[in-house]
Amino acid sequence: MNNFKFLVSLLPLFLLSGCDRDTTDDSATDDPVNTEARLIIKLAVDPDQARLGNLGEPASIPDGHAAQSPRFNTISAHYLELSPTATTPLGQGSILYNAPETNQGGSTAIDFEQALIVSPGEEFLNIPLSQLSAGSYQWVRLSLSYQNYDIDFQFNDIPLSGTVASFVGFDTYIDSYLIKDETVTVTDNKKQGYWGFESNGIVQTGQAPEGATTVPNPLFDSSPIPQGSCVVTAGFETPLQINGDETQDIVLTLSLSTNQSFEWIDTNGNGIWDVTSDATEPVVDMGLRGLKPSYEN
Repeated sequence: MNNFKFLVSLLPLFLLSGCDRDTTDDSATDDPVNTEARLIIKLAVDPDQARLGNLGEPASIPDGHAAQSPRFNTISAHYLELSPTATTPLGQGSILYNAPETNQGGSTAIDFEQALIVSPGEEFLNIPLSQLSAGSYQWVRLSLSYQNYDIDFQFNDIPLSGTVASFVGFDTYIDSYLIKDETVTVTDNKKQGYWGFESNGIVQTGQAPEGATTVPNPLFDSSPIPQGSCVVTAGFETPLQINGDETQDIVLTLSLSTNQSFEWIDTNGNGIWDVTSDATEPVVDMGLRGLKPSYEN
């Protein structure tokens, strides 16, 4: 009996000891690294957004051409920069991303093998806010590199749909790429405007004319971009202010206009992209038609 009383008297000590251990374990799992504020960047597409031209002005479809708003599957970007003013030269703002490049095709080109490809609305980048210098940012400069989307077309007066893989970066080294179900082998550099098209297992490839890809830049006079690049430029409604002591994540959404962004020469005037084995209507422009950046925290 005396032994039993002794064990009972020790029971509170055991319970207290167990509680102490639990408290210690919980505090040990706190990881201060995971509490650092992040900049989360998403790419979105919007067929109802304004359709802009190279100077950032509203743009209609030229006579003799036709266009449609493609249904996006995936998208990728090559370069992202935030700029403080309208006169900041390209490359002199805060560069948040520059995709890997390669000389495997002879000259420097985007390495498609290493591209970050996401569905619209998905997270594209997630970086510490500490990588962004403190200051006020009024402009976003985003270089698109790859698009994959579905479009409508006509073959021998039969309405059909197909998938386009579109390369709109300055130059892209492509080993091979998957359009939808079919893989195209290239192993070479391709200029801006190269595309592959697949429908019902049949593949066509083509090249838009040099310099024909629309790249809206309302800062054309004060901060131009190189010819052949795809650096789309747009301003925030309210400048993004970074103090350097942020504790909350910031979500930056870059909404891209796909308003009639797939454009071709409408040789027969029917407003439909006509595809045949030997006389497909020429694709002339696959550039995004504007950028609208927004943020929340």
